[in-house]
Amino acid sequence: VQLQASGGGLAQAGGSLRLSCAPSDRTFSPRVIAWFRQAPGKEREFVAGIRWRSGGTTYYGDSVKGRFTISTDNAKNTVYLQMNSLRPEDTAVYYCAAAPGVITSQTMNDRAYSYWGQGTQVTVSS
Repeated sequence: VQLQASGGGLAQAGGSLRLSCAPSDRTFSPRVIAWFRQAPGKEREFVAGIRWRSGGTTYYGDSVKGRFTISTDNAKNTVYLQMNSLRPEDTAVYYCAAAPGVITSQTMNDRAYSYWGQGTQVTVSS
């Protein structure tokens, strides 16, 4: 299974972008799909996650709460990350990831995710 991520680009501070992530196999049903990001010289950081096809419980990293929204469109087999009020510090490569099975306490741990998409660059200018 491949995770196909798209939607990155350049935005000004205060602007918005939307990322998309779609599993290549429509029968793929991980417990959680999430977004992580990694800026140059920094560790990979959890951004947001959502329970896939089971009620849609969402999780957010502290730095994006209130600005980013993760959602699913099951008809399109796609997870979206709507990013509003962007800041220069949001600049990073964003990765979509899936965890077939993960306990809630490990949702923000990248080691719990065994499927990763290609990164998509998000650049926010000041």
